[in-house]
Amino acid sequence: MRVVELNEKKLVGIRVVCSGHQYVQEIPRAAVQLKARLSEIKDLVYPVRLIGAFIAGDYSEEEDGYWVCVEVKEGKEIPRGMVSIVVPEQRYAVARHRGPNYAIRTTYEKLHQWIEDNECTRIPRAWHLEISEDWGNEGIADVETDLYDTIK
Repeated sequence: MRVVELNEKKLVGIRVVCSGHQYVQEIPRAAVQLKARLSEIKDLVYPVRLIGAFIAGDYSEEEDGYWVCVEVKEGKEIPRGMVSIVVPEQRYAVARHRGPNYAIRTTYEKLHQWIEDNECTRIPRAWHLEISEDWGNEGIADVETDLYDTIK
């Protein structure tokens, strides 16, 4: 586990909103859809890198969900049925998750404990990221992804 700072990221992709237990199926499904539509997205920074973004906690309807995205240089032209977000420059505690996507919560629990043990403060109402070059497949699958939890 480590601490990193990332520059601002402009993201374009598909927003997933569903009940909590359905995300484990719906996020991989959205990733498959996004991969099939990559040619529609202009100014891709790194086309093989999948970036999931979310705000931890239930704050508002606009903040609810999970954004399955790729990074773009500008994000001015958004393909039909997709959305764009801008994640500001932030500091993160990072952990690597390897294993089934349904077990990602366990890796988050370990990361949150590491944050507490290292006297950092989480910022739940900020964009958190999951960055991977493993797009997985539709359904439950083993994944390898870096979990970026925003901290002060």
